Amino acid sequence: MRAGRFHGFVVRRGDAAFGYVDRCPHMGLPLAQKLDDYVADDRIVCSWHGALFDPESGACLGGPCPGTRLTPWPVRVEAGTIVTA
Repeated sequence: MRAGRFHGFVVRRGDAAFGYVDRCPHMGLPLAQKLDDYVADDRIVCSWHGALFDPESGACLGGPCPGTRLTPWPVRVEAGTIVTA
Protein backbone atom coordinates (compact mmCIF):
# COMPACT_ATOMS: atom_id res chain seq x y z
CA MET A 1 0.00 0.00 0.00
CA ARG A 2 1.24 3.49 -0.80
CA ALA A 3 1.89 5.99 1.94
CA GLY A 4 -0.66 8.75 2.29
CA ARG A 5 -4.39 8.98 2.85
CA PHE A 6 -6.87 6.16 2.58
CA HIS A 7 -10.34 5.33 3.81
CA GLY A 8 -10.48 2.81 6.59
CA PHE A 9 -12.76 1.48 9.28
CA VAL A 10 -12.41 -0.23 12.64
CA VAL A 11 -14.42 -3.08 14.12
CA ARG A 12 -14.28 -3.32 17.88
CA ARG A 13 -14.74 -6.60 19.74
CA GLY A 14 -14.58 -6.04 23.50
CA ASP A 15 -11.06 -4.85 24.29
CA ALA A 16 -9.76 -5.66 20.80
CA ALA A 17 -9.96 -3.54 17.65
CA PHE A 18 -9.41 -4.59 14.04
CA GLY A 19 -8.75 -2.01 11.35
CA TYR A 20 -9.06 -2.44 7.59
CA VAL A 21 -8.68 -0.39 4.44
CA ASP A 22 -12.17 0.29 3.07
CA ARG A 23 -11.72 -1.61 -0.19
CA CYS A 24 -13.28 -4.90 -1.22
CA PRO A 25 -10.69 -7.29 -2.71
CA HIS A 26 -13.26 -8.39 -5.31
CA MET A 27 -13.77 -5.13 -7.24
CA GLY A 28 -11.80 -2.53 -5.30
CA LEU A 29 -14.93 -0.62 -4.27
CA PRO A 30 -15.52 0.72 -0.76
CA LEU A 31 -17.35 -1.94 1.26
CA ALA A 32 -20.21 0.22 2.55
CA GLN A 33 -22.66 2.09 0.35
CA LYS A 34 -23.95 3.90 3.46
CA LEU A 35 -21.58 5.59 5.90
CA ASP A 36 -20.52 3.25 8.73
CA ASP A 37 -22.62 0.33 7.44
CA TYR A 38 -19.91 -2.37 7.56
CA VAL A 39 -21.13 -5.11 9.90
CA ALA A 40 -24.18 -7.39 9.77
CA ASP A 41 -24.74 -10.60 11.70
CA ASP A 42 -21.28 -10.31 13.28
CA ARG A 43 -19.51 -10.28 9.88
CA ILE A 44 -18.06 -7.50 7.76
CA VAL A 45 -20.19 -7.26 4.61
CA CYS A 46 -19.52 -5.78 1.17
CA SER A 47 -22.81 -4.07 0.36
CA TRP A 48 -22.10 -4.20 -3.40
CA HIS A 49 -21.69 -7.94 -3.94
CA GLY A 50 -22.49 -9.55 -0.58
CA ALA A 51 -19.00 -10.79 0.25
CA LEU A 52 -18.58 -11.72 3.92
CA PHE A 53 -15.39 -11.22 5.91
CA ASP A 54 -14.22 -12.33 9.34
CA PRO A 55 -13.91 -9.23 11.57
CA GLU A 56 -10.81 -10.53 13.35
CA SER A 57 -8.74 -11.74 10.39
CA GLY A 58 -10.29 -9.99 7.36
CA ALA A 59 -10.52 -13.35 5.57
CA CYS A 60 -13.28 -13.79 2.99
CA LEU A 61 -15.86 -16.22 4.37
CA GLY A 62 -18.23 -16.19 1.41
CA GLY A 63 -19.16 -14.43 -1.77
CA PRO A 64 -17.23 -13.61 -4.94
CA CYS A 65 -13.74 -13.35 -3.42
CA PRO A 66 -12.72 -16.75 -1.96
CA GLY A 67 -9.13 -17.00 -0.80
CA THR A 68 -8.72 -13.24 -0.36
CA ARG A 69 -8.79 -10.96 2.64
CA LEU A 70 -9.21 -7.34 3.52
CA THR A 71 -6.09 -5.19 3.74
CA PRO A 72 -5.30 -4.67 7.44
CA TRP A 73 -4.85 -1.25 8.98
CA PRO A 74 -2.84 -1.58 12.19
CA VAL A 75 -4.75 -0.20 15.17
CA ARG A 76 -4.66 -0.86 18.90
CA VAL A 77 -6.63 0.09 21.99
CA GLU A 78 -4.88 2.32 24.54
CA ALA A 79 -6.73 3.23 27.72
CA GLY A 80 -10.04 2.52 25.98
CA THR A 81 -9.24 4.63 22.89
CA ILE A 82 -8.52 3.24 19.43
CA VAL A 83 -5.28 4.59 17.95
CA THR A 84 -3.29 3.87 14.81
CA ALA A 85 -0.53 1.43 15.66
